[in-house]
Amino acid sequence: MSKAKKRTAILISGRGSNMTAILEAARAEDYPADIALVLANNADAKGLETAAREGIATAVVDHRPFKGDREAFDAEIQSVLEANDIELVVLAGFMRILTPGFVEKWHDRMLNIHPSLLPSFKGLHTHQRAIDTGCRLAGCTVHFVRADMDSGPIITQAAVPVLDDDDEDSLAARILVMEHKVYPRALALVAADRTRVDGMRVIIKEDEDDKQPTDRFLFH
Repeated sequence: MSKAKKRTAILISGRGSNMTAILEAARAEDYPADIALVLANNADAKGLETAAREGIATAVVDHRPFKGDREAFDAEIQSVLEANDIELVVLAGFMRILTPGFVEKWHDRMLNIHPSLLPSFKGLHTHQRAIDTGCRLAGCTVHFVRADMDSGPIITQAAVPVLDDDDEDSLAARILVMEHKVYPRALALVAADRTRVDGMRVIIKEDEDDKQPTDRFLFH
């Protein structure tokens, strides 16, 4: 008997290109995550339109009326997630810092993607910083969320070479292609109960029917 798919919410603030990649992957009958909700903190987020076209429930929790009360904002998000029986949360360009209390509620059940090979280049302007530092490789990381920004056990990573003529935009574009590959894969691993966290290391259970190297790392 096949396992029930994990009810998953994707949180966005804008167009949600990583969300779109996950939605495309989730169309497969054997994909272990059911994208049950797309929630945005901005009613104008273009990703809401994409989700609605896919027949996925959407919700908006606008952060502005909370006037800096992050706990109350997060509590409202939690209420919506609970009302939709959500089991996993995926951050896909969600431009709000979540409170430690909220993060703890979703310990090892909330994923984020960051456009660098963590733990290098946490924060913003990752691509330019990689170029300025003379890195030969750059990339992206999918990780479980912890209270500290851009921290948490690493699930999967993808890397691209930094070319001599790269600028911030060209490097970002190549990394984004890899983000769209690695994020759906990481969610599938978690939703299929193939991950176990041991300290800061994510142990991935081998599947005899699935020997793809993208379990841990992608290189392009």
